[in-house]
Amino acid sequence: MQLYLRKLILLMTLMFWAGAAVANSDLPQVLSDSMMTGNDPGELVALAVKYEHAEGFPQDREKAAELYCRAARLGSPDALYALGWMYANGRGVERDDSIAVQLFLMAAEQGHAYAQKMIRYTPAILPSRLPACLQSDIEDKYEKAVLYPDDQVSKLVHKLAPDYQIDPRLVLAVISVESGFNTQAVSPKNARGLMQLIPETAQRFRVKDPLDPEENIKGGMAYLRWLLAFFKGDVTLVAAAYNAGEGAVEKYRGIPPYQETVSYVEKIRMRYKKSTHPYQSDIVNRTSVIVSSNSVEN
Repeated sequence: MQLYLRKLILLMTLMFWAGAAVANSDLPQVLSDSMMTGNDPGELVALAVKYEHAEGFPQDREKAAELYCRAARLGSPDALYALGWMYANGRGVERDDSIAVQLFLMAAEQGHAYAQKMIRYTPAILPSRLPACLQSDIEDKYEKAVLYPDDQVSKLVHKLAPDYQIDPRLVLAVISVESGFNTQAVSPKNARGLMQLIPETAQRFRVKDPLDPEENIKGGMAYLRWLLAFFKGDVTLVAAAYNAGEGAVEKYRGIPPYQETVSYVEKIRMRYKKSTHPYQSDIVNRTSVIVSSNSVEN
């Protein structure tokens, strides 16, 4: 784990300075009062860079972190990446690798080129969370942008979720990763619909038309409910099993070492912050031998 983190931070450092050298050439040379108090994310990032690297100002990394946070709340992937770098290196903030990972993942999701290249080195098992300055704002905006792009699907999920005793946010996270809210999505493995049900899973949970949004969601929720019971509410194991199958998770006693599954679990964790979920123990004949001890039974 530590070796991975050291490689990650070294790579981030090189990428950050390369990116900063290019970005700094485009920064305004004169800072107006509006840049100090305004809501332009680009200007806030430009100002943060100057405070962070003492360019025309006394170095103030805490101020830089504050400005990056403001820009991140306004949707800047550059700010997310730069703030992640500060957390990874303990510059202006207390070092926290889990926060750094979360910020890099979010920046990558928003198309930040350096973050997309860098996250392949991120340890998949590292817990991730948001810094306090973003928890009350960025999380809501990010979830709305990523999890709720289709109001009709969202409404349908919220309507059906209580019948399966599943948090609709978990279902929406799965839909977001599986199909991107495309009701007609079909994968090369013939997984179909919003929750990408393969024929065996569709048959198992009595889904006749997996391209019908309501049928598909019902089948996907039924499978999630079963997985939650089998893994006693461990969301990480449930996500891994939804992608690779419960057999693979039991075989490897955790997340299978498949790049697709590792990436899938990270994407679900990025969208759904809870590590455990209530479950119904009476719908399975047995539970997995590798389940978390922090589970909550319904």
